[in-house]
Amino acid sequence: MIPALPPLRVTRSSHPEYAAPFSTRPVMAGGVTVGGERPVVIAGPCTVESREQTLSIARACKKAGARMLRGGTFKPRTSPYSFQGMGKEGLEILAEARAETGLPIVTEVLDPRLVELVGSYADVIQVGSRSMQNFPLLTEVGRYGKPVLLKRGFGATLEEWLYAAEYVALGGNMEIIFCERGIRTFANGAYDRATLDLAAVHALRRLTPFPVIVDPSHAAGHADLVPDLAAAALSLGVDGLLIEVVQPGADRTKVKCDGEQGIVPDELASIVARAESEAALRRGPLAPVASNDSDDGRAKNRRVELVKQ
Repeated sequence: MIPALPPLRVTRSSHPEYAAPFSTRPVMAGGVTVGGERPVVIAGPCTVESREQTLSIARACKKAGARMLRGGTFKPRTSPYSFQGMGKEGLEILAEARAETGLPIVTEVLDPRLVELVGSYADVIQVGSRSMQNFPLLTEVGRYGKPVLLKRGFGATLEEWLYAAEYVALGGNMEIIFCERGIRTFANGAYDRATLDLAAVHALRRLTPFPVIVDPSHAAGHADLVPDLAAAALSLGVDGLLIEVVQPGADRTKVKCDGEQGIVPDELASIVARAESEAALRRGPLAPVASNDSDDGRAKNRRVELVKQ
């Protein structure tokens, strides 16, 4: 059941122009429309580890068809002894990658005091899962005004996620992108890292007109599960994907953050092709199928062929 909420700035009741017909309020970020006709694939390294690594992956993501570049420079880690990111130097490397590839940057901020620094480099400021209820941070990114990618906390309800977005909106920033990245359940660790809650995505898209994307990498926890989770999310009609990529032949044990879940560029290209196929289907609603010889049957065959591509 979809929860009943009071009118909020981020719910459909406050945006009647997107209620009938059901539609998405697009967010423009670095010249890319998130929430338009085409799902946006955002790809790149989990963490900026070096100039060579980041530029190499950025070039590969561009070639594969990704439309935005992700990469962490300030990393929240469970252990204080783990790699925390390259900070400002990493932001400068991302800016160089953007200048070379033309891909807008999505990167995370952890601290309200760093919003201005990160925002001066980023095209989209990411608020990560662990920071979803960091209310001073939400308020500050709301005031700053750059588009915000708001990840769901791994223990958060839909209501809590929406109220977190409301903090951003109250700061004056309505350029919000929601990102589902999986939640913590009793099964985690047995076959995935987190449980990808696509039912919540379905419900959220009815509660809010803002774009909703999915991060299959953090839900999967290992690379071979990422393409299938991405396909499932695309079939639900999400507005984009956030995907981690490693260099071909990389020793995953030496990647400083989440090496096991990064896919290689060839796999990314297949996911991008799937996203473009879904975009083609969205542009022309298909009626129920009667037979393969009818117009409806031919439409179904077209859908199957597009998905196969």
